[in-house]
Amino acid sequence: MKAAQIIKYSKDFEAKIVDVPIPEINDDEVLVQVKAAAVNPLEKLIGTGAVKLIQNYSMPLILGNEMSGIVVKVGKNVTQYQINDAVYSRLPLTKIGAFAEYVAVEADAIGLLAANLDFVSGVAVPLTGLTAFQGLHEELEAKAGKSVFISGGSGSFGQLAVPIAKSMGLKVIVSGNSESQEHILALGADQYIDYKRENYWEVLHDVDYVIDTLGASEIAHELSIIKSDGGGRLLSLQAGPNRRFAIANDFPFWKQKLFSISGMKIDSQAAKRNIDYHFIFVRSDGKQLQEVTKIIEDNNIVPFVDPTHFMLDDINEALSLVAHGHPKGKVVIRF
Repeated sequence: MKAAQIIKYSKDFEAKIVDVPIPEINDDEVLVQVKAAAVNPLEKLIGTGAVKLIQNYSMPLILGNEMSGIVVKVGKNVTQYQINDAVYSRLPLTKIGAFAEYVAVEADAIGLLAANLDFVSGVAVPLTGLTAFQGLHEELEAKAGKSVFISGGSGSFGQLAVPIAKSMGLKVIVSGNSESQEHILALGADQYIDYKRENYWEVLHDVDYVIDTLGASEIAHELSIIKSDGGGRLLSLQAGPNRRFAIANDFPFWKQKLFSISGMKIDSQAAKRNIDYHFIFVRSDGKQLQEVTKIIEDNNIVPFVDPTHFMLDDINEALSLVAHGHPKGKVVIRF
């Protein structure tokens, strides 16, 4: 089969198209014929080695974290999926490889494709949907009746995070570009702040939870709008891990020490306002993915996909668009 592979970490890595054997499956896995694979910023982080302290890979490595496709083979212990099922997955962090014609994946890491989506639109769901679900339920432990602000929430993350948050009974506030305002409000957001017209930190106060999608440069502003009387939480998808993240992931002591140092500045800023800072690195979870799927089906959500038509041979152009361009939705490799 054809696959997109790197042979080492590199600041200027390029994926090579290679021929490799179709993977064998174990008793708890299924073999999926990949129909579409999503290209995410995570690919750059992996290829450059930026996240090797969180997950270090053996080389050569087939890239790709998110795929949709058809089950073509089932392990003998797998009962919940059948041959010809349409499925999607955020692949397990320890065993990625979506940029390939076939992938072997644990059955508990996949979910049935949402009934209202095809393979191309569906592949935009697993990683983003699970990030939102795990962030809201596990990291923020968000409670009904509370408020959540999503900075830069007008993109692919927001279009899944908003309905998930609303399903939990939260008041949802989003900042983003004017072009996405109507769409995000239609998904259920209670308030939308056009970042070109208003500064959210001058408008908002006493918010219970904030989800940061913009990175370290926004942390001070985000902290300033959160309740400081205890219970307030800031979750970042971008600003970097800290000691809490290392402990929660059961990292060895030396990594806990390292992440304590790297996260010290943000932890200190948060502590001064009596706020907990969290960082998330999303994991695969088939059961949670099915919950996300139900929300998508109930609300007939169709994620935005960038219109550029990429095949596997175009992998480096697709990686470049995600890293340096301005995609109009999820960038997808079609098979």
